[in-house]
Amino acid sequence: MPECPQDLPASGPAREALREKGQFWTPAWVAEAMVAYALGGGADSLFDPAVGAGAFFSAAEVIARETGWRPVCWGVELHRSTLDHARGKGVPEAHLKGVAVGDFVLDPPAGPFPAIVANPPYIRHHRLSAGIKASLRRLGASLLGTPLDGRAGLHVYFLLRALSLLQEGGRLAFIVPADTCEGVFAPSLWRWISRGYRLDAVVTFTPDASPFPGVDTNPLVLMIRGDRPAESFLWAQCLQTDGAALRQWALKGLPAISSPALDIHTRSLSEGLATGLSRPPTRAASGGPVLREFASVMRGIATGANGFFHLTRAQAADLSIPDEFLLSAVGRTRDVPGDEVTPETMATLDSAGRPTLLFSPDGRPQDQFPPAVQQYLSRGVAMGLPQRRLIATRRPWYRMERRRPPPILFAYLGRRSARFIRNRGGGVPLTGFLCVYPHRKDDAFVEALWRVLSDDRTVANLPLVGKSYGGGAIKVEPRALETLPLPPEVVESAGLVRPGKPTQLRLL
Repeated sequence: MPECPQDLPASGPAREALREKGQFWTPAWVAEAMVAYALGGGADSLFDPAVGAGAFFSAAEVIARETGWRPVCWGVELHRSTLDHARGKGVPEAHLKGVAVGDFVLDPPAGPFPAIVANPPYIRHHRLSAGIKASLRRLGASLLGTPLDGRAGLHVYFLLRALSLLQEGGRLAFIVPADTCEGVFAPSLWRWISRGYRLDAVVTFTPDASPFPGVDTNPLVLMIRGDRPAESFLWAQCLQTDGAALRQWALKGLPAISSPALDIHTRSLSEGLATGLSRPPTRAASGGPVLREFASVMRGIATGANGFFHLTRAQAADLSIPDEFLLSAVGRTRDVPGDEVTPETMATLDSAGRPTLLFSPDGRPQDQFPPAVQQYLSRGVAMGLPQRRLIATRRPWYRMERRRPPPILFAYLGRRSARFIRNRGGGVPLTGFLCVYPHRKDDAFVEALWRVLSDDRTVANLPLVGKSYGGGAIKVEPRALETLPLPPEVVESAGLVRPGKPTQLRLL
């Protein structure tokens, strides 16, 4: 059956609705390989817990023509409208008659299943209601023995539920975002998986071979068996969108042989979990210097409403906001085209009409601010800002986070590669940046650390600690950035000396 391509809106309400459902259709060339692996254990049925447009059922038809395997296809889909959309796109009723409409994660069907394939909805944690998040945490706790970190998205719970329903000896193939292996919740998740299941393979994709071009995510395919854990697994990287090569690799039982389309490595499970399953094998030396020995890291300021709190000079003047409530601030990585922020950088942004001032009220009662500030805060109330998720956690809602200007910034998720920036402009950053605070404040130490961080050999280590996204973008959490390995030869060349640990004087 021909593939049913997905029309991806670039922006606006349609794109927002797509994010709310988290539905991105699996291309046929990937779905066929996943189905080939799942059915390769001899299963007579194929279960999809997030049917969507029926890509895996269509892939099963392709595999059937090639192998003669004729599994019964059935599954679950939360949205009846999605199934109607699939019918409208030409998916035959025969593929959909075994699909139940319901919530697979919180109200699952009876298992176990011999073959499970899925592209679960990618819905991030902040888009889930408090009630759903509480139910998911209870599910995680019941399976793992302890709740997962609250930043785990819905796709993680689809994986947990599906594995719990996988038949002994059965096979599961899931296509998921890389944060499934890199998020703060990943260590506890993978301890559970690696103790009870066998990881056969992880399939990753180069940016040119991405299954979801135009979507800002880094997908990978997990191939897991309901069997005794093994000490090694295969790590494959698709170098081109060659569906035949990937499908044949799966049909042949995942041979550990590279090809022009697939780069394949045999890796130890312990190394893969330590490095990150979405990341290539590494031989980085252990025990070398890391960033936390020289600096601490914090995220930039989260306003909760940049359009309200991050102002242009013209806006601040029109609102008559006094200077005592304004801080110099940079918000977007694209506003810093180079590797330094200087007063001239901020002046250029001002001339271009870009926001450079952070409206930063303190915690006093609203009626104790100057009249202009009171009026502006009242405007924020009328806009419904106090009810926004992040802002609602502040007391009072308008009290802004505080940061001292960091000497070094780290920019991530920009369209340029991730990079370290010397902050000579004296401003504070918003959440497009991380703040790097050297342990010593003298200029010589700060400059030496910046030289080390700016070195290409250091930047090359970022994938070891970051979460990767589409197009090669990397996001690194503050605590993870503190573990960034610094090449010893770069540290030595810059003359960077580790600060001595403080000691307590003894009174004799």
